[in-house]
Amino acid sequence: MITTADGSPVEVRRSARRTRTVAAFWENGTAVVAIPARFTAAQEREWVQRMLAKLHKQGERRAASGRKRPASDAALAAHAAQLSERYLGGRSKPASVRWVSNQNSRWGSATPAEGTIRLSDKLRPMPQWVIDYVLLHELAHLLVAGHNAAFWKLLEAYPETGRAKAFLEGVSFAMARGLKDSGAPDVAGAAGPGQAPWSGETLSGETWTDDAD
Repeated sequence: MITTADGSPVEVRRSARRTRTVAAFWENGTAVVAIPARFTAAQEREWVQRMLAKLHKQGERRAASGRKRPASDAALAAHAAQLSERYLGGRSKPASVRWVSNQNSRWGSATPAEGTIRLSDKLRPMPQWVIDYVLLHELAHLLVAGHNAAFWKLLEAYPETGRAKAFLEGVSFAMARGLKDSGAPDVAGAAGPGQAPWSGETLSGETWTDDAD
């Protein structure tokens, strides 16, 4: 039986529909590697090990970012500068970034004219990748005010954009119906510590997607 480095079970799924991509994700504590049905045994071994290594590195990165959760306004501003440099080429330079307690209907807000960003303190208990998405969202608004194609283009570099949006939609849905009082609900599809919902790679230079097979 194949296991990950930490002893978690591994399931290999072959799909005739999957022809040019390989994907890996966590499902109920099991690392699942999805491969094309045409793979030989040797190709299966190679790609399973490659994708398990990617999952492991992804988990390490998330664990590290979790330990660096910015608590103060100064730490939040420093973290925002790092995110801007990494994903926006350092073009978004806020004058101030701070936590606020008076935003009940928005996770974050930005005032481009003043260069200020505010994040709701309801985000504090949420996963770091969600906080980072909201920060990047507001950093992008300092460059593009509206939610047009140019704005969303800026967020394409951040790999958790779609996942974080879905997470926050789930939180908003639950809060609106009184199912949860604050920001760390059990959201379907949210990964546990160090777990990513998917990771993919091309087989021969083709662009890969995370489409479910």
